Amino acid sequence: MKKKKRIVLVIFLICIVGFLGYKITSKLNHKKEVLERTKKIPNFSFLNINSNSYSNKNLPNKPIVFVYFNSDCDYCQSEAAKIQERLVDFKEIQLVFVSFEGQESIISFAKQYNLYDKENVVFLEDKKGVFSQIFDVNSIPYIVVYDADKNFLQKFKGATKIDDILVVIK
Repeated sequence: MKKKKRIVLVIFLICIVGFLGYKITSKLNHKKEVLERTKKIPNFSFLNINSNSYSNKNLPNKPIVFVYFNSDCDYCQSEAAKIQERLVDFKEIQLVFVSFEGQESIISFAKQYNLYDKENVVFLEDKKGVFSQIFDVNSIPYIVVYDADKNFLQKFKGATKIDDILVVIK
């Protein structure tokens, strides 16, 4: 009887170790896939707040900072306020705010933080959550930084100091 219990326990432990190994391997492979597809700015097409199509082809030849946000998120609101306060430091950087929310919420957010009509700031509507799938977004705000050649530099999850973003770009 004890021998059967030991065999069952050993089989159970082998199954658990195998399952955990599979999950870890799957997670690592997924992260590699995300990194591979985001080494350069991937193809995308969203609507801007004027309901016009805006894609990766519209991006200027300067560093790009994507900010994935939600207008109800306290951290996103804080991030937008900090960016607005330091907008002069971003004058040579294209800021691309992306949200899964509707156009009205995005426009309201842009106006509330005085980012609505800034030359180097674009707001995009991603109704289908494509951005979050491409970049494997699992928190907001989610910031992705690219250099002027569209090469990936770094990503930030959650509230981020403006200086940390600027250091990566410079």
